[in-house]
Amino acid sequence: MSIGLTEEHRALAESVRGLAGRGIDRAALARQGLFGVHVPESRGGQGFGLPELCVVLEELGRARAGGTFLPTVLAAAVLGDGNPLLDGLADGTLTATVVLSGTATALGPAGADLFLVPVDGGWALLDRSSVTAEPLEGVDLDRPLCAVTVTEVPEGRELGPVPVRELAAVLIGAEACGLAAWAVDTAASYAKVREQFGRPIGQFQGVKHRVAAALVALEQARAAVWDAARALDTAGRTAAGRKAASGIDADEAGLAVAVAAVLAPDAAVRCTADAIQVLGGIGYTFEHDAHRYYRRALSGRMLAGDPGEWSERVARLAAAGTRRAMEPDLPEEAAALRAQIRARARELAGEEPLARLGRFAREGWIMPHLPKPWGRAATPLEQVVIHQEFRELKRPNLGIAAWAVPSIVAYGTREQQERFLPGTFTGEIVWCQLFSEPGAGSDLAGLSTKATRVEGGWSLSGQKIWTSLAQYAHWGICLARTSPDKHRGITYFLVDMATPGVTVRPLKEINGEEIFNEVFLDDVFVPDDLVVGEVDHGWKVARDTLSHERVALGDSWGPGSQHTDMMRLVTARDGLRPSQWEQAGRLWAEGQAISALGLRVTLSQLSGGGAGTAASVRKLLGMRHAQAISEFCWSVDPSSRYWNRMILTTRAFTIGGGTTEVQLNIIAERALGLPRDP
Repeated sequence: MSIGLTEEHRALAESVRGLAGRGIDRAALARQGLFGVHVPESRGGQGFGLPELCVVLEELGRARAGGTFLPTVLAAAVLGDGNPLLDGLADGTLTATVVLSGTATALGPAGADLFLVPVDGGWALLDRSSVTAEPLEGVDLDRPLCAVTVTEVPEGRELGPVPVRELAAVLIGAEACGLAAWAVDTAASYAKVREQFGRPIGQFQGVKHRVAAALVALEQARAAVWDAARALDTAGRTAAGRKAASGIDADEAGLAVAVAAVLAPDAAVRCTADAIQVLGGIGYTFEHDAHRYYRRALSGRMLAGDPGEWSERVARLAAAGTRRAMEPDLPEEAAALRAQIRARARELAGEEPLARLGRFAREGWIMPHLPKPWGRAATPLEQVVIHQEFRELKRPNLGIAAWAVPSIVAYGTREQQERFLPGTFTGEIVWCQLFSEPGAGSDLAGLSTKATRVEGGWSLSGQKIWTSLAQYAHWGICLARTSPDKHRGITYFLVDMATPGVTVRPLKEINGEEIFNEVFLDDVFVPDDLVVGEVDHGWKVARDTLSHERVALGDSWGPGSQHTDMMRLVTARDGLRPSQWEQAGRLWAEGQAISALGLRVTLSQLSGGGAGTAASVRKLLGMRHAQAISEFCWSVDPSSRYWNRMILTTRAFTIGGGTTEVQLNIIAERALGLPRDP
């Protein structure tokens, strides 16, 4: 998934990619109209906005295009419609250099036509004759830098307090995503073919996990940059610098920008450094381009500004109550649909709680994406609107059943569906999951629980572990071996937890609670009509269940309330050190980007795309983030009963529902095509 999500964005990216294949220079960029992507059509541009410009810059970053493109489009982005210099910037006949850092260091050549410089609390766009500029040697061999001194500011050249640094952070962030994408692709491609010790290095988990983790950092950065670009556009920081009559609060846009500035430049440095590590010695030489991407990433991070300052800005804005809304922009047809669903929601709100719950179940509102009669066969657009309109009605949380129900719908018999689903939806039937075993944790298909054929059904014997809420469950979804083949010898059963031979023993966890259990199955009889799917083909059903588990865990165990709880703690404490403010800001930035990633998945599905490995990426990020927040908050207030509990509780998050290592394997193998473990 790149920064752009729509078909138009993908077409734009493809056109820039094609240009890169033929060789990129200023004339080629101008011929394709890329200098004016974000400039109004009335001034010779293409009339798009910052998101489209970010799509272009990501692809140019992937190609490591140098030259004057980035500072020139940045200068154009801050000019008003009436500025006479806009035409020349939009068609590429004028070039610009921009002073970005706290010193006089500028992005662009000393011989540029125009210089965007800070003056008296604002900014000015000056001719070359109004400055002195000397080339500077930087770490990036392909991008010119210079030192600029302003000699005069002629009348009419001041622009006022335009958001130059904010725009620069987003545009540099977009380029950083392209650099990181090249690095991840290059490292993965090399890891597939480079052999050591008789096998591809991508098969070694040390390499596989490094590359997968780099992809996770890239996707988080993309989400942050995408959100910042659309926030600035919505807030009215358009190509011509117009102020929108309506839109999001300027502080909200500023928060989104700061989040992108914290995450994207760092992601580029990390990914390019990891690419060099995977490439080994050749990556450290001039024989390979990896060092040039690393140099560009380092230079971009310097130009974007101190990450610590951006982190503190995030923390201060969040502490002041600024929040970034993560709601999808829906098409026009959503209006009529919303009116219908809102009317149904109001009708349901007037029901007594038990009657409302019954209607939730009968009318398919609990899991509306399921086919009728168990759901509403809702399209992605309908699902989004239902989610929005039913927020206040608090549909029941099905827990483990949310993973079991879709598999029963997809593979169960009609009799099984009618027997179990209505009671599950109303909460009368509580489920547990009998999958994991002491000897087969992450290697789920290595289970040893046996199911032996007996008259009228099966006899199950074995031990399950880490079974959440088994002591309260009425039924369990259970995997057992019915033949020796590892994957094609597993069958999926529904087990009545009150059956003779089922013994549940709670396990006390490190936080003192007893959520997990070990379950012993001693000749437990399960009739034939409680086999889901075909005998020996239960692994297919189990994979369906696991796909829903990863989505559910990623949604419910992510930063969520802990995210806001952290800021509530920070604002209530006096005397936090600057380093603590920076850490809180980075944690908030990471959490906000996870939310943006979730929104991008929704929008991708609305446009007909798939989620890909996003569920694993979101779960990985969410679980680690919840742990990091708990650790930070506990360090700030170690006397808090709540954070004492949460620092222990969240330790399980990177284990349950597929360990961090399993998620990295999934990402590496499915998204990057790295070889499976032997």
